[in-house]
Amino acid sequence: MPSLIDIRRRIRSVKSTQQITRAMKLVSAAKLRRAQDRVLSARPYSAVLARLLADVARAAKTDERLAHPLLAEREEKRIQLILITADRGLAGAFNSNLIKAAQQFLADHSAEQVELETVGRKGRDFFRKRSAAISGEYVGMTEKVTHAYVAEIARGIMARFAAEEIDAVYLLYNEFKSVMAQRLVIDRILPAQLPPEGKAIEFIYEQPPAELLEKLLPRYVEIAIYHALLESGAAQQAARMTAMDSATTNAAEMIDNLTLYMNRVRQASITREIIEVVSGAAGVE
Repeated sequence: MPSLIDIRRRIRSVKSTQQITRAMKLVSAAKLRRAQDRVLSARPYSAVLARLLADVARAAKTDERLAHPLLAEREEKRIQLILITADRGLAGAFNSNLIKAAQQFLADHSAEQVELETVGRKGRDFFRKRSAAISGEYVGMTEKVTHAYVAEIARGIMARFAAEEIDAVYLLYNEFKSVMAQRLVIDRILPAQLPPEGKAIEFIYEQPPAELLEKLLPRYVEIAIYHALLESGAAQQAARMTAMDSATTNAAEMIDNLTLYMNRVRQASITREIIEVVSGAAGVE
């Protein structure tokens, strides 16, 4: 049976951990508000860009669309997978779900040559230890997403695809749905998938549609990666806030249980001392 000193030491240790988890929850909540605002601001832009691209593609001729290198459909023998994970842990199953999905993707495409482009330290460290084919790695940008970083990733990917070094590019990330839920998403971004043609919008273009398509398709790929990073950042903060809230609640329950156990041990110790005093007094008589 542990002594009262050991139990008190354990209670102090759990209280210190509870303070840390509570602080991390508050920090994640503040970061989540900012990340959520960025996601909600980016979604309309992505939607309008997709509509504009669909209209430009409709206006362009068929041979002009087929001639664009980012629209070239080839047999998928060499695949690039962009895996977006977090740089830090303590986010529940956020990273493990992504890693499991990446492993399943590699298993499903075992007959093809798959290279990983890892964004985030957790995914990079996991697959580096398993000697996976990693063509590029980006660390420290999941919580501070900038267009310069995204453009660097997108330019490298588009150059390799246009040079026919790879045949397809997929994005794997967590999409932010709510504080309690994230959705695992696997999107193919190259060859670029033109949005479905909806209701025609009468745009007036100064440049020819083929020239606009040449400018819009790279921007469309960049925005797809940028939007995925924003979604992943918001989902990461939501997962971490939920995990730290659960940890804080569990710590409170553990403190209550340890305090109750300590009181029982102390009561038993006092009772034992009283019995010893009474027994000693009876022996003297």
